[in-house]
Amino acid sequence: MQLIRQEDHAGRYHLIYSAPAAGIASTAAHRFEPEPALSGSDYVDWCVEFCQRHDVGIFVPGWEASRISAATERFAAVGTRVMAVGSAEVLNLLRHKADFYATVDLPLAPPPETIPFTTLAAFDAGHALLRAKHPKLCVKPSKSVYGLGFAVLDEARSSAQILLAGDQYQIGLADLRTGLAPLEEFRTMLLMEYLDGREYSVDCVGDQGRVVCAVPRRKSSKPGAGQVIDPQPEILAAVAKLAVDYALNGMFNVQFREHAGRLRLLEINPRMSGGIGMACVAGPVLPYIALAGFDRGFDKVAIPPLRAGIRVAEWSHPVELPAMEQP
Repeated sequence: MQLIRQEDHAGRYHLIYSAPAAGIASTAAHRFEPEPALSGSDYVDWCVEFCQRHDVGIFVPGWEASRISAATERFAAVGTRVMAVGSAEVLNLLRHKADFYATVDLPLAPPPETIPFTTLAAFDAGHALLRAKHPKLCVKPSKSVYGLGFAVLDEARSSAQILLAGDQYQIGLADLRTGLAPLEEFRTMLLMEYLDGREYSVDCVGDQGRVVCAVPRRKSSKPGAGQVIDPQPEILAAVAKLAVDYALNGMFNVQFREHAGRLRLLEINPRMSGGIGMACVAGPVLPYIALAGFDRGFDKVAIPPLRAGIRVAEWSHPVELPAMEQP
């Protein structure tokens, strides 16, 4: 929201931010409105009423995005356009990585070899198959954000040894099996080949399947080294094909990782990434481009050239938040 406001020199946009409670983001909007604790169709009903009451012209959904995308005609009836990343079907697909991987056709950057499992027996069968082909494996939930639940399988050490060594995102194989054993069935997890190369995060603006602008950031494994703006043609081509295949729109993020000298796809995030500010240091202010292009047409929005090769980072600073309402 700060990026949009800094680029909106004509003062065209008035930003209303809604959430269950006022947080840091509420200080960046022109206006904050609290949301009730709703989900599903009840939340969609509330959003439609909210947009009508406040004469909202463009709605960028976060919570329940797939349901809201399915209800675009209801919003249009009250004068609101929904800037959704994709159709309800695509958004649901992207949330479930096992199902998404099964649909990917991307020879430039195929996803890692993956086997879903919901029982210990399925895990053991998948482990026997993948371990025969790959030296290192990892696990992650089929449905997750921000890398929560990801762990590399350590076949030599226990989880206690890993903890004492201070190593993150790893789990002892024997301990994992011991923990899974008493569970008859659990949520879908993914057993995957581990990709050990450099990671790329690509922040994108799409227009109904066409990539308008993409800013790839190459991450560093060294703490404090920042990230490098690295628009490799192979990455840009892979992002362009994914945008066409899934009819992506608005702001989205694509994650890649190298392995054995080859680019591999990790995921498509149907939202802005946490590092969006770093991408915008490179020139194009993506949230403003996405909003203004959706509003007026991308032919009316100037897109600055990308400053390839620069190193970027982010820093935090303290702010005062609005007082919390007493329960």
